[in-house]
Amino acid sequence: MIKVLITDKLAQEGIDLLNSSDGVEAVVKTGISEEELARIISEHDGLIIRSGTKVTANVLANPGKLKAIARAGVGVDNIDIPEATRKGILVMNTPGGNTLSAAEHTMALILSMSRNVVPACESLKSGAWDRKKYMGNQLNNKVLGLIGLGRIGMAVAKMALGFNMKILGYDPFAAPTNAEKLGIEICDNIEQIYRETDFISVHVPRNEQTLNLIGAEQIEMMKPTVRLVNCARGGIINEDALYDALAKKRIAGAALDVYPKEPPENRRFTESENCIVTPHLGASTEEAQIEVAVEAAQILVDAIKGGPIRNALNAPSTAGTLPPIINQYTELARRIGTVASTIGPGQIKSVEVQYRGSIAEQTVEPVTLSFAMGLLQKHLDMPLNMVNTPVLAKERGISIDETKNTKVKDVASSFSAKVVTDKVTRTITGSVFGGTLLRIIEIDGFNIEVTPQGTVLVIYNDDKPGVIGSVGTVCGRHNINICTMGVGQKATEQKAILAVSLDKEPGQKAIEELGQLDFVNEIYVCKLD
Repeated sequence: MIKVLITDKLAQEGIDLLNSSDGVEAVVKTGISEEELARIISEHDGLIIRSGTKVTANVLANPGKLKAIARAGVGVDNIDIPEATRKGILVMNTPGGNTLSAAEHTMALILSMSRNVVPACESLKSGAWDRKKYMGNQLNNKVLGLIGLGRIGMAVAKMALGFNMKILGYDPFAAPTNAEKLGIEICDNIEQIYRETDFISVHVPRNEQTLNLIGAEQIEMMKPTVRLVNCARGGIINEDALYDALAKKRIAGAALDVYPKEPPENRRFTESENCIVTPHLGASTEEAQIEVAVEAAQILVDAIKGGPIRNALNAPSTAGTLPPIINQYTELARRIGTVASTIGPGQIKSVEVQYRGSIAEQTVEPVTLSFAMGLLQKHLDMPLNMVNTPVLAKERGISIDETKNTKVKDVASSFSAKVVTDKVTRTITGSVFGGTLLRIIEIDGFNIEVTPQGTVLVIYNDDKPGVIGSVGTVCGRHNINICTMGVGQKATEQKAILAVSLDKEPGQKAIEELGQLDFVNEIYVCKLD
């Protein structure tokens, strides 16, 4: 008998599916402590959780016969995925189950703002009858700006088109290939969204590129009649700037379903008359809860019984089954992908990779996939692996052109990547020396050698004396140790690049000081571990 433990509230339909499956028994134990979960986990073949249960390394210390964990929902930050992977336990989620629910909630907030539903309701309940005060606006022919064109953003677009809205879309990473066919006008720059739209809704993950994406500077570009919606992640819209804009009537309104900290400690938006707030209800519909429960139950049973594996977040490791040199290049490519993602801002237009020398004689599909994982990871909410990366890349219209050349150039073998965005073109080349030493040996035509490990600082600068000393002084002042350093020059252009690996991530003050050095043109912090 396969025993599946359920430790968070799950829709009955999911439990019924488990119990109706041949040889499967659902064991429901909600609200148990971490210690009790660690004690009983070994007796179960599968585990289904939501956001309440923490699957820590302690829980997985003695997993017994546990084979798979399914998260009924998207976020998996409550699961120690590296530890689960080490123990050979499959981790899956249900990313599509909440899509329509979140999109509908976005539209509900847009409609509520346009027709003053909340204040009008409160006014009537208090005994007033004030129709003139709550005059609204139609959505027909209004312009909706969507920042982020993933599954939820695209679902919102389809719904808004039903209201005859004009849709402007911008994705910081890459727009889906079918967006324009749907009727979305793809913007080359995000400023067009800010300047031309009547409603702006954000649908991007929160990371270093999207945190405070909309602040005071961006709000100043907007129409005074604009209304903002955030059903994605708290912090994408800077709360101080938003509150100030609402208080000064700089914008017409806002609607928030998510907050940097939940529940929010600062209740100021609840007192704002032109702001609607809801307690993270994007996924809170009966249908969505049923869908994620049923999907979690089904993918778990399939995986345990040896059927198809879907929505896997930690594909089985190929280490040990591939030649050692491929394993090394796989790791190098992932790190190069991360660097390219960091120093290559903007929407991806094309991606090319090239293998030269002895590595070109090998089967390199795992290497290319690993590069794609590094390139895409910071732009997506879910952990990437060899299974889901090709699917997610295809959804965003990203393909990778791969070429091989066995002719040696400079080194015995190398991996190169060229990423073209709407803002820059970046090329990065790396090699593995002695079978184990990973090195980046070229960035944008600058010959350089740096270890892609930990935190790597990449600085594009004017070629002049004192660069290394000045950078070292700032790092020393902030107690940051430089591990390795690479310098590349283009003497005819009087340009250079400095890449240094650091023993820790520099703080914001250190980055600001480095950016203020008169020779610095661009500066990027690449987090590789």
